[in-house]
Amino acid sequence: MKLGKTSWLILSIGIFIVVIAGLGLTRSQQLQEQGQLDDDLSIAQMRLDKLQAKELQEQQEVLQSQLDASAAGLVATQDSLRQIIESIDVTDEFFAIARSCNVTITKMTSSSINSEALEGLTCSMIQLTTVVEGEVSDLISYIIKLNTDFTMGAVQAARISIPDPCEEDKEPSANIQMVTYSYEGD
Repeated sequence: MKLGKTSWLILSIGIFIVVIAGLGLTRSQQLQEQGQLDDDLSIAQMRLDKLQAKELQEQQEVLQSQLDASAAGLVATQDSLRQIIESIDVTDEFFAIARSCNVTITKMTSSSINSEALEGLTCSMIQLTTVVEGEVSDLISYIIKLNTDFTMGAVQAARISIPDPCEEDKEPSANIQMVTYSYEGD
């Protein structure tokens, strides 16, 4: 069977329409798939953003708590060092007065530094208990000098023990309780 020009033309146009329709249908499916993939991508991106923000928030909270703990540790260390320095200063003064009075400090204990308000001022306070040995007159001089020359504190109590003259190996001693103050400032 022989086809004429018109039949070929109609056949060619039909094939062209089928090819165009097939390509159009394929393109339509591609656009739908691309739209679906774009939606899936935007949902995944939103989930990822939320996860990253949540993880970053948690990490920030952890770091902030570590920073707070470090800051508290620093303050505690500074207070400890301040107490040590103040205790050393007070102890040095006690020994200097003891040397000038010819007595020997045999024992010294101190409390930790506490804060106390005196006349509206916040001060650091250390309570000291000291045992000294020496001649009775030197012990009395030491107690008096502590109370007068040591301007940062005051003797609260003093007890002098004089051993029995039969006990030659024991010296007179004094047990002194004193409180020292230093101004902390505001």
